[in-house]
Amino acid sequence: MTKPRRDVKFQHREHRGSGSSGKGRRQSMSEISETASDAGSPNKDGTLSQPEKQAPPPQSDYEKKKQTFITRTIWTLIMIATFFGSMFAGHIYIIIIVTAVQVISFKEVIAISNVPSRARSLRFTKSLNWYFLGTTMYFLYGESVIYYFKHIILVDKVLLPFATHHRFISFMLYVTGFVFFVGSLQKGHYKFQFTQFAWTHMALYLIVVQAHFIMNNIFEGMIWFFLPVSLVITNDIFAYICGITFGRTQLIKISPKKTVEGFVGAWIFTILFGVGLTNIMMRSKYFICPVNDLGANLWTGLQCDVNPVFIPHTYQLPMVPPHWTHIPSTITIAPMQFHILVFATFASLIAPFGGFFASGLKRTFKIKDFGDSIPGHGGMTDRMDCQFIMGFFSFMYYSSFIAVHKASVGGVIETAINGLTPAQQIEVVKGLSKHLVNQGVIPQQVLEYLSGELKRR
Repeated sequence: MTKPRRDVKFQHREHRGSGSSGKGRRQSMSEISETASDAGSPNKDGTLSQPEKQAPPPQSDYEKKKQTFITRTIWTLIMIATFFGSMFAGHIYIIIIVTAVQVISFKEVIAISNVPSRARSLRFTKSLNWYFLGTTMYFLYGESVIYYFKHIILVDKVLLPFATHHRFISFMLYVTGFVFFVGSLQKGHYKFQFTQFAWTHMALYLIVVQAHFIMNNIFEGMIWFFLPVSLVITNDIFAYICGITFGRTQLIKISPKKTVEGFVGAWIFTILFGVGLTNIMMRSKYFICPVNDLGANLWTGLQCDVNPVFIPHTYQLPMVPPHWTHIPSTITIAPMQFHILVFATFASLIAPFGGFFASGLKRTFKIKDFGDSIPGHGGMTDRMDCQFIMGFFSFMYYSSFIAVHKASVGGVIETAINGLTPAQQIEVVKGLSKHLVNQGVIPQQVLEYLSGELKRR
């Protein structure tokens, strides 16, 4: 007996359902599926679900650029408002911002090389990165706090041991991380893990260490922080304007859009801007005084002996002009106006190479931005690549040519605590008390009281 064929068509059924109006015609499978898709698919309870909405049409290039421009503008205004609000509110808020910037930048740089570690399932790689960051920040922040606030730290019973043994504690913390790293080495991954170790230390040096000197600039006076930051931003803006206006000659291959004309033009405009901004900031002690009160702000101000670099001096011109020209033979100007020429020159000719370095790093890893921490701007490192080296230079230049090195209260206390015996420290107290009594600063009763207390001890 032969088996029936599965694909046999029954013509009489089709004929039976056919008619002039086509009312009895059965729908094909394609028609049924289309009808079902229009009506919706049945749910578990038997009801029909609504059909899915069609995806919106893709945005045009113009719409994308418009949206990016709007986002970039909004976040630019937010960053400007946050920066100036923090600067006027007090030094402590700027310190918090700098700390956040260096942590986010470190995270972005480390994230570039952390992807392979997750693929290899290596343990403790990410934890060690953050441990070394914390250790480095503890050492650097401790150095700054101890240096600028000795008169507070060294007289506190709890903080004194941490201050006197700060460097040893920091060293032991680092050694602990070093031992932990060696113990986490896994066979077959040695080269990769040592590469990660070197990458972490490079990030610590390029970001955290340089940010430490920016922190010191804040303690030395707000002008040494705000002025370098402003010069870099101004140079970047005018380099773009001059470049698109009359730029023709390519400057460096790693950054094809940079031109020699934009480079030189930005240098000139940065010098002019720096001279004008310095002239304004020198008039406020809030900007030129070192930090002696972390609670101070723009409205309360600061008080200090002004650094001579901000006091105008009269200089004789090298060539005396003829009398008929009515040109004066002398000029009165603050020495800071000469120093600003050096700051502006570095911000224009050297600091941009920090950005070129970052561009080369991104090209190496084939990424557009270091991250997306700032919407419309990319990562934090993309915005701060030139600021780190500029802040480093500012502190070194200030320490070498501008800072006035003199005895401070904290320095004297540190010398007395670390270099004198308790008996010698008592003699210092007696001597200072007697001197203050003779100067009429304190009454005689204070000296008698101190002498009686010291004898009992």
